[in-house]
Amino acid sequence: MLPAAGPSPGQTCGAVLVAAVLLQSVCVAVTFLYFTNELKQLRDTYSKSGIACLTGEEIGNFIQNLDLIENEDTAADPCWQVKWHLGKLIKKMMSRSYEENISAVNAERALTLSHTDGQQPPRSPGNRIAAHLTGNSNRKNSLSPRNSSPRRGNGQKISNWESSRKGHSFLYNVELRNGELVIPQTGFYYIYSQTYFRFRENENEDSDLLAQIRNPKQLVQYVYKLTNYPEPILLMKSARTSCWSKKAEYGLYSIYQGGVFQLKRDDRIFVSVSNGDIVDMDKEASFFGAFMIG
Repeated sequence: MLPAAGPSPGQTCGAVLVAAVLLQSVCVAVTFLYFTNELKQLRDTYSKSGIACLTGEEIGNFIQNLDLIENEDTAADPCWQVKWHLGKLIKKMMSRSYEENISAVNAERALTLSHTDGQQPPRSPGNRIAAHLTGNSNRKNSLSPRNSSPRRGNGQKISNWESSRKGHSFLYNVELRNGELVIPQTGFYYIYSQTYFRFRENENEDSDLLAQIRNPKQLVQYVYKLTNYPEPILLMKSARTSCWSKKAEYGLYSIYQGGVFQLKRDDRIFVSVSNGDIVDMDKEASFFGAFMIG
């Protein structure tokens, strides 16, 4: 009998080649798995370190000492740079918020102090305080009799002003009482007044009265303030000595004055004049008013 034949050289080479391919495939697979695992670990580590830049118990101290810990080593650290920019942003926002809060506190404090001093916040148009009174054509009833009040001051008080909205007169949050404007609120007021003196010779007038009027006269306008004090307080006075011409049909003269005064609540102001018998209460020529400016 003939002995069994062994594997041929071709078969041996094929088997070796297959084994080599299998071994190489296993090595590639193992290498792929290894590097994939390493990359995953690196990615997780990098992610955790990036989050750690924005977290940690030391972040508060880092922001407080932001300007003290800068050096060459930290400046080159990406994590430090992230913290540095974040800290700058936080400090800027905190500073802006602090300034806004301080401004609000100062405004509230000023408002409180103004209330304590008796002043009020800025008024809306509906709360304005102003008055403009015009002359009343009924001249006989416009002037108070002399010595009609123990607190009259000098001259004759003009007591019958036109306060309704006829013509140019008006009252906004101000009361008119017996020819006196009652101040509703403490503050600074601009007060003004004009009085019109007008004389026309009448043949039926008493000659002694005509002679008296034609003589040089001191025409005076007074503006008074009434308070708890027993006597009126003079705020303004304007005067002029005038002599009426015998040849003129009319003798005319007007006195105007105005000024800023501090008044308190419930103070009263009024106008008095000399020579009340020649005062003309024409509504465009004789007037009196005041308005609050602060």
